[in-house]
Amino acid sequence: MATISMSCISLPTATFSKNRQLTRFSTRMSIASGSNETKCLGVQLTEGLGNLPKVVLTSSHGSEAELYLFGGCVTSWKVSDKDLLFVRPDAVFNGQKPISGGVPHCFPQFGPGAIQQHGFARNVNWSILDSENVEGNPAITLELKDDAYSRAMWDFSFQALYKIILDKKSLSTELIITNNDSKTFSFTTALHTYFSASVTGASVKGLKGCKTLNKDPDPKNPVESKEERDTVTFPGFVDCVYLDAPTEIQLDNGLGNTISISNTNWTDAVLWNPHLTMEACYKDFVCVENAKIGEVQLEPKQSWTATQQMSVI
Repeated sequence: MATISMSCISLPTATFSKNRQLTRFSTRMSIASGSNETKCLGVQLTEGLGNLPKVVLTSSHGSEAELYLFGGCVTSWKVSDKDLLFVRPDAVFNGQKPISGGVPHCFPQFGPGAIQQHGFARNVNWSILDSENVEGNPAITLELKDDAYSRAMWDFSFQALYKIILDKKSLSTELIITNNDSKTFSFTTALHTYFSASVTGASVKGLKGCKTLNKDPDPKNPVESKEERDTVTFPGFVDCVYLDAPTEIQLDNGLGNTISISNTNWTDAVLWNPHLTMEACYKDFVCVENAKIGEVQLEPKQSWTATQQMSVI
């Protein structure tokens, strides 16, 4: 039994089966109009697609964000009723596969490696730890801790806290990883953000001078180089890591929006578009990801923190 609670009210209790699917979604309190919705200072917990628990953040300024507890995945961020994130048409909401789109987590492994692709954090249920509201800006903190499923592939005790804050024209996140084990562990991580875009018009500024690891044409043997362009575009298949990236880059999504992506402690960036390998939707999004490609090593009781702010400018 996983208890979901927030600072201002008592929220639903969700029971999960051994295969981590949501099997029951009930409330411990009276809910207006008999709906499965609870509102608290711009934070609303409801049922999303596939009956998975979904949180809706609504700012007093009119912006809105949605996130699923499965994967701790932000799936929508709307400013002036325009969704700046993209969820792929092949995305499934069944609690069996990661949600393909929005802002999925890659932890404790980015990309391929010793465990499953991009780790397990995007494929398990996070819980709600707390919520707050400051000057009309709702915020929620999710928590992920080790369990039998995670330990079967990565045998360490840890805590991941993920705070999401919605403002008028920005969506900010803070990720804190803490080593609760008696032994040292290391990890890599990323926020695999899908932005709505016109791929032929999209471009990214701020990466000139970075060392690059270009995975086209051979993902297993990336080509090392240096970015010489002021403006990086997406003319075809793109899968490139930018090491020691600046703390702010800008995405022109080709749809009339420029988005500043700033961060602390996400040392690297990744640009990705699958081009014809995903013919049904590649024209409608680009991925601009904050990442930590080099391993973070944490001693027992140590923590690592990284923040990201996406802002419409």
